[in-house]
Amino acid sequence: MRNKGQDYSIKQINLSKKTGNTDRSLDYLFEYSIVDEGNGYLGHPDSILLKNGDILTFFPEGHGRGKVLSKRSVDDGKTYLDGDGVKNPPENWALSKETPTVYRLTFSERDWDDKLILICGNPKWWDEKSSVGGFNCSVSDDEGESFSEFELFFKGEIYPIVAMSSLTRLKKDGKFIDKWMGLFHDKHFVNYKTFLTFDDNGKMNWTKPVPYFSAHRKIEKKSQMCEVECVRSDAGNGDELMLITRSNSKRVNSLLSFSTDEGETWSEPVFAPSAINGERHKADYLPDGRLFITFRSIERDKKKNKMYSEKKFRGWYSEGWIAWVGTYDDLKNGREGDYRIKVAHTYLPDQKEPCVTANADTGYCGNVVLPDGTVVTSSYGIFSTEEKESGTYSTDKGKLKRKTFIVSKRINTKDVEKLL
Repeated sequence: MRNKGQDYSIKQINLSKKTGNTDRSLDYLFEYSIVDEGNGYLGHPDSILLKNGDILTFFPEGHGRGKVLSKRSVDDGKTYLDGDGVKNPPENWALSKETPTVYRLTFSERDWDDKLILICGNPKWWDEKSSVGGFNCSVSDDEGESFSEFELFFKGEIYPIVAMSSLTRLKKDGKFIDKWMGLFHDKHFVNYKTFLTFDDNGKMNWTKPVPYFSAHRKIEKKSQMCEVECVRSDAGNGDELMLITRSNSKRVNSLLSFSTDEGETWSEPVFAPSAINGERHKADYLPDGRLFITFRSIERDKKKNKMYSEKKFRGWYSEGWIAWVGTYDDLKNGREGDYRIKVAHTYLPDQKEPCVTANADTGYCGNVVLPDGTVVTSSYGIFSTEEKESGTYSTDKGKLKRKTFIVSKRINTKDVEKLL
C-alpha cells in the first residue's frame, strides 16, 4: 500500500500565540496552566474526570517510564494543587516502567459503583537487561481517593507497550455489558487485544492477549502500527468501532479500520486524512456529537517539508500538539473534518518564539470534557524558552537546557470558532 504525503486542507487555528485584535474574552484559549513543572523531564500524561468535578492527571517521572506521579485540579483545570493528586499513592507505583493510562469503568450487569483503573505496561526498554513483562493494574473504588497496589498480569509472557492505548466497553445483543477490550502493541508492532471482566467478588480477570490484526499483518508491519485509539460510533453509543493508529514508520499516514462485531474482525485498513495524521490519538465526544481528537502531528507533504522541516531529508516534520474537530462520519468517509487547533507550541532547541515547526516530543494527552463542553487537555513538552542558568538537566532523554514539563489548556469549541 502506497500513500503519498499530502497537506491538510482545513484551517488550523493557532492558540500558541495571541494576535493583537483578539477579543479579551478569548484570552484563556492562549493561556496554559502548569500541571507539574518538574525538574528536568516529565512526560506522557493521562487524565480522568471525577464525579465531584475534580480532575486527576497521571504521568511518569521520565520519558515514558518512571514512578507514577499524579496531580489534582479542583477548579476545572484552571490550577493544580501542590502535592500528590492521590494521597498516599501505592508504594509499587514507584517501580512503574511505562506511561500510565487511566479509565472509568461503569457497570450495568451488577449494582456496583464505578471503578477507576490505572494500567502500566512492562516493555523491554533498550537499556535494560530484563523486564518482568506483562502489565500492572491498580484500581480505585472510591473515586480516586485511593488506589490498590499494582497487580501484575501475564508476567514473562508478553512485553506490552502503551497498555492500554484504549479500553473500550463492549456490547452484547445491542446492550452494554460489564466487559472491556484493551489494546496494546509490542516491539515488533504486533497489536494485541485482551478482555477485562470482574468476578462476583470484584476480582479482575484479563484474558490471555492475542493478536487482533493478523488478517492485515502486511500493512500492520509496514506502517509499524501502534498506540491504537478505539472510538465507538454515535457519540459512544453505536454499534460500530473505529481504530485510529499511529504509523510509526512515518512513511504512510495513520490507518483507520472498522468493526461491526465488537472487535472480533476488522475491515481492510485505509489511510486517514492528512488532517489527522499523527501519533497517540485520544478521542472524546463533545456535547454536540462531534469528536475532539488530540495527537502529535506528523506532516508528510513534500513541499511543506522543504519549507519547514528541521531535518530536510527525513520526510516528515511536526507541528506539535494538535487537536482535530470533526465528526465520526467525516473520518469514515475520508473527509478532513471541520478544523485543526494548534494547542500550544513546543520549542525546538534554537527556537525563541512559536513557529510552524514544533518539537515533536509532545502530544500524548489526558483529556476530559466538562459538562459545558469545555475540554481540559493536558500534555507534556518544552513549553518555555527559559534555559537553565548553568549546566543542564540530566534526563533519560539526555542533557537538556530546557525543561520538559506538563501543562493543561481549557478549550471550548464555541469560543474557538469565533476565531475562524
